[in-house]
Amino acid sequence: MAAVNEECTGNLKRQLAKLFDVSLKVTVPDEPSVEPLVAASAPGKFGDYQCNNAMGLWSIIKGKGTQFKGPPAVGQALVKSLPTSEMVESCSVAGPGFINVVLSPKWMAKSIENMLIDGVDTWAPSLPVKRAVVDFSSPNIAKEMHVGHLRSTIIGDTIARMLEYSKVEVLRRNHVGDWGTQFGMLIEYLFEKFPDTDSVTETAIGDLQVFYKASKHKFDMDEEFKEKAQQAVVRLQGGDPLYRKAWAKICDISRTEFAMVYQRLRVELEEKGESFYNPYISKVIEELNTKGLVEESEGARVIFLEGFNIPLMVVKSDGGFNYASTDLTALWYRLNEEEAEWIIYVTDVGQQQHFNMFFKAARKAGWLPDSDETYPRVNHVGFGLVLGEDGKRFRTRATDVVRLVDLLDEAKTRSKIALVEHGKDKEWTPEELDQTAEAIGYGAVKYADLKNNRLTNYTFSFDQMLNDKGNTAVYLLYAHARICSIIRKSGKDIEELKKTGNLALDHPDERALGLHLLRFAETVEEACTNLLPSVLCEYLYSLSDYYTKFYSNCQVNGSPEETSRLLLCEATAIVMRKCFHLLGITPVYKI
Repeated sequence: MAAVNEECTGNLKRQLAKLFDVSLKVTVPDEPSVEPLVAASAPGKFGDYQCNNAMGLWSIIKGKGTQFKGPPAVGQALVKSLPTSEMVESCSVAGPGFINVVLSPKWMAKSIENMLIDGVDTWAPSLPVKRAVVDFSSPNIAKEMHVGHLRSTIIGDTIARMLEYSKVEVLRRNHVGDWGTQFGMLIEYLFEKFPDTDSVTETAIGDLQVFYKASKHKFDMDEEFKEKAQQAVVRLQGGDPLYRKAWAKICDISRTEFAMVYQRLRVELEEKGESFYNPYISKVIEELNTKGLVEESEGARVIFLEGFNIPLMVVKSDGGFNYASTDLTALWYRLNEEEAEWIIYVTDVGQQQHFNMFFKAARKAGWLPDSDETYPRVNHVGFGLVLGEDGKRFRTRATDVVRLVDLLDEAKTRSKIALVEHGKDKEWTPEELDQTAEAIGYGAVKYADLKNNRLTNYTFSFDQMLNDKGNTAVYLLYAHARICSIIRKSGKDIEELKKTGNLALDHPDERALGLHLLRFAETVEEACTNLLPSVLCEYLYSLSDYYTKFYSNCQVNGSPEETSRLLLCEATAIVMRKCFHLLGITPVYKI
């Protein structure tokens, strides 16, 4: 067979799949639709990767007068037809036709050397999509951001970062709740408290949460106020300048609160709240109506959907719009105006049915393909609750939800106390101490959330997340700092070594670490495709494990293999930093 010339970059699984694709076309030319099935082998198994096509192929061809006598023979033929490649050291067929592939350590070392010179971005996966919308965080105006918003913000930011790394243009959307009936009571209460709305400042209103509760109390208890509030909604929606101005003032004060959280988390979002889509709603409802989807039901206008026992209401009986009308309109806008191919919504699992219903309505309208694997596509990224250590929903003693800013600041404070206890205030400048405490504290909160499968509930515990042992950000940040320290102590110029040195993977622990590094691209691709940041956390934790085994058994500084092993240390640190970046965590270089 002619050699297939493959690049020493990117996704190992895909590169092997290309080789086996050629082999399949030669071995079974009459079955052109068969896709290569390549998977990473489990640790301790023979081989680095497996090709698992033989059994499936046998079941397709056995009744067609084939020359093969069973799956092992199909496996042998696939190996025989495999193009020669520098990447593959050897192939063998085991059991019922499994093909075990051993990679060439020389090729692996060369691939890592190339990454050290060309940068880790050459390992970025390629996804079949150019532009995506990630709709995340999305707090409500005049209400405090709570831990549910924290999960949405952290998970959404990581998904956006992974897609951006994979060369997708990401529109990061903050779909804030800045419209609706609650604004009537807020504006009316504002007018009562501050007849001259021009003089209203954040300080004058004080805590917006308290202001919201007071207006809600009055709305529930005072019939006259309630009527005024309902009239205020009509005026606001009708565009009355005075009411619009008051509404804008309340929104601005809320944004200042949100910005304090985003700034701490280093999260960037572009706000396009519910109000943004208002001008488009009537047109979208009309389009759905023209397609015969909208029906009258008890005075409201609804879309009946197969498989759901309740219809999707798109216009309320009083003629007002609701979540479904806004969400359908936002989806229409994202598909048609923003031309997004993948739209991802990050909210708690409790909203799953709402998303299932309006996605189904969009398919019925012909906006989306019937298959949810085909682009343009939509996904609801659901997540579980944050629990306190008592196993109940996470709150403070007064049954109020914890303020996020306070929560993040406490993580930083605890982190700083631990650093001072280790005498770091004597070794570092106040700025270094503060920056490290922030990186560790905020990183710990993010990682504690992201390492769990997002669908499960997780228990919020400062003690656990700030522990420097086990699967925590603290442990991983320390591991990275230790690698940096080893490189510094060598006294060598690592940038110079990258250009002149060579890397070898002769020791089993060097090879195991090298293989794990080379699996980075396929891991990021899996995390993106399945929208599971926990896959990346698992990879990062395993990486530090492989590194620890390597460092325990392979002397670095002062050994005959010093140059090669320093390059392997540097490659590990680079991949760790890229993982931290994708998880929104700031790396620490000394500890």
